[in-house]
Amino acid sequence: MSGKVYLAGAGPGDPGLLTLRAAELIASADVIAVDALVSSEIVARFPKNAEVIYVGKRAGAHTVPQDKTNALLIEKAKAGRRVLRLKGGDPFVFGRGGEEAEELAAAGVEFEIIPGISSSIAGPAYAGIPVTHRAHATSVTLVTGHESEETTGVDWESLAHLSGTVVFLMGIANLPLIVRKLREHGAPATRPAAVISKATTAAQRTVTGTLETIEQRAAGIPTPALIVVGGVVTLHDTINWFESRPLFGRKVVVTRAREQASELKRLLEESGAQVVQFPTIEIVAPASYQSLDRVIAAASDYQWMIFSSTNGVDAFFQRLHERGKDARALSRVMIAAVGETTASDLRSHGIEPDLVPPKFQSAALLPLLERDQHGIRTAIVRAEEGRDDLIEELRKRGGEVDLAVAYRTRAVTGDPSMLDGADAITFTSASTVDHFFEAIGQRSVNGARLASIGPITSDALRRWKREPDAEAEKATVASLHDAVVRLLAPRA
Repeated sequence: MSGKVYLAGAGPGDPGLLTLRAAELIASADVIAVDALVSSEIVARFPKNAEVIYVGKRAGAHTVPQDKTNALLIEKAKAGRRVLRLKGGDPFVFGRGGEEAEELAAAGVEFEIIPGISSSIAGPAYAGIPVTHRAHATSVTLVTGHESEETTGVDWESLAHLSGTVVFLMGIANLPLIVRKLREHGAPATRPAAVISKATTAAQRTVTGTLETIEQRAAGIPTPALIVVGGVVTLHDTINWFESRPLFGRKVVVTRAREQASELKRLLEESGAQVVQFPTIEIVAPASYQSLDRVIAAASDYQWMIFSSTNGVDAFFQRLHERGKDARALSRVMIAAVGETTASDLRSHGIEPDLVPPKFQSAALLPLLERDQHGIRTAIVRAEEGRDDLIEELRKRGGEVDLAVAYRTRAVTGDPSMLDGADAITFTSASTVDHFFEAIGQRSVNGARLASIGPITSDALRRWKREPDAEAEKATVASLHDAVVRLLAPRA
């Protein structure tokens, strides 16, 4: 049985621009033949059981020649494999997708084309340069820049006299030639021009000028880069939304467990930061479910159940469902949540907490609970490593307190070189602080500023002789994001 080849575009760099269809194919592919320009975050989506073959091309460095790439796609498909040929940008915009499709058709291999967002459109858009605009350009012309040599068939005469926009892809090495040929054929020296490097990524850099000045202004700009020529370039300063975000150009480290980091990562990236995930802990099952199962079995016998974290909420309800029960098991129990994020997670499971202390601290519950705990039975759902202050105080007040260990944290060691050049490092719990400094040892954080989610986390930093540079006003990732923005954003 023959397989099938999918020729898909991965977009220009920002993983958020990956199409839904391409994401579906990544998840189901047996073989993925991937280009060098596909972002590392998209590569991280590849299934562990997929065969990944790097056939990428950068200027002057071809990993696999095109004829061998064609043969590889045909061979894998004829072996019955589901083959994804994943290209940066769009497969039909200077991506040789047409050549590969021709070869597949000639070999009798079934294929499908999945368009991607081309950098020729997305790059200018992220630089605040619309490729068409009623007042400036009613047409856009795409030219492959790295083949714009004297002997190619580029119609310089027509390009020089176009009133619309011209976008040269992969052309930064030939920028002097492009400028010279346009001017030789009549383009005025004052025609606006821009160079956009690493378009749609956190490292994007846009340089604007004219045909007379752009070479000097763009000197040393890193590849990949594209060139835009035309009146629309003058709109960059007005519509420059991407590079004007408050954290653009800043590198922020997230130390939270990878499975928890997505919301903080998303918020920071939306504000323009380059986010580096450096998880210091991972969330794992407890060594034994005995205490949690005992509490679940007797849930209706408790007057209070206290959840100290979102991890505890998620682990509790997962185990509850595994035991054949649901939220109705808590119908007779008063529920307390430590922190607004924990409360929000409870609501997602259909539970409106009865009590949420103003601070993200278990001890902050004590003034809100009865002084006399005689006859009151309480279950506390938390990590194996949690502090016992709350348990001890409630027992001193005469209460019966059961601990339900729902999960535990385990140290993860990352590559400390990932911290190089960081502007800020975020901490969401005392355990992330402890594991972070244990992991880096004597290594300096090189001036990176430290941001804490709350008082307990800040105290943990102080135990390591580090004073937090910022502390979130509320113990939520949204508030921590806001603290980082206040810490790093340029002052108006």
